[in-house]
Amino acid sequence: MADDKTTHFGFRNVNAAEKAGMVAGVFHSVAAKYDVMNDLMSGGVHRIWKRFTIELSGVRSGNRVLDIAGGTGDLAAKFCRLVGDEGKVVLADINESMLKVGREKLTNNGVVGNIEYVQANAETLPFPDNYFDCITIAFGLRNVTDKDAALRSMLRVLKPGGRLLVLEFSKPVNPVVEKIYDRYSFDILPKMGQLVANDAESYRYLAESIRMHPDQETLKGMMEDAGFTPVRYHNMTAGVVALHRGVKP
Repeated sequence: MADDKTTHFGFRNVNAAEKAGMVAGVFHSVAAKYDVMNDLMSGGVHRIWKRFTIELSGVRSGNRVLDIAGGTGDLAAKFCRLVGDEGKVVLADINESMLKVGREKLTNNGVVGNIEYVQANAETLPFPDNYFDCITIAFGLRNVTDKDAALRSMLRVLKPGGRLLVLEFSKPVNPVVEKIYDRYSFDILPKMGQLVANDAESYRYLAESIRMHPDQETLKGMMEDAGFTPVRYHNMTAGVVALHRGVKP
């Protein structure tokens, strides 16, 4: 944060109390086209990133899983199959529009019975202590106003030995890739958003929010400060995306 009362909304400084509402506006706008844009923006590679997240989660039959900022339910759907009838998956999102799209998509695909939908703020999760075996947050942490508070909240609701997996855009490790990525993010992505979702501004914010998100080592340190240990990360697509995994002692 810039100080006690302001935070970043993309490249702008805004009142911290207003950020959640501003982010909500972005996702209300993009919810209907979210899946289409994900495939277009990443060339479908987001599915590989998410598959790797699931592989590292260690989720098995009977587990309780929380998918924060779960959006349209890509991870939650796969976790439902893994935990089976004895397990439980909670798809949580602060945004009502995203939650509605996710519920409709999963219900239409026959994902029912072992899933629950909860509108929740990651900073103050409405769940008991030591409740979940695994928590995932994919492409959502960068939109949280107080990331440190969110990480502490996630630690609280995890069981000892439980895992947190943070899948997020990060800092490319190759300067050439970084240059290409910058041009794509700021020149092409907003135009794509305008053409497909009729919303260039929301996708400009999303590009800016990625640049303001902590890099790999900084996020690792934040997770350790929150109490996770050990914390390790895996770069994917030359560091364009990183998967951080931490364990509650």
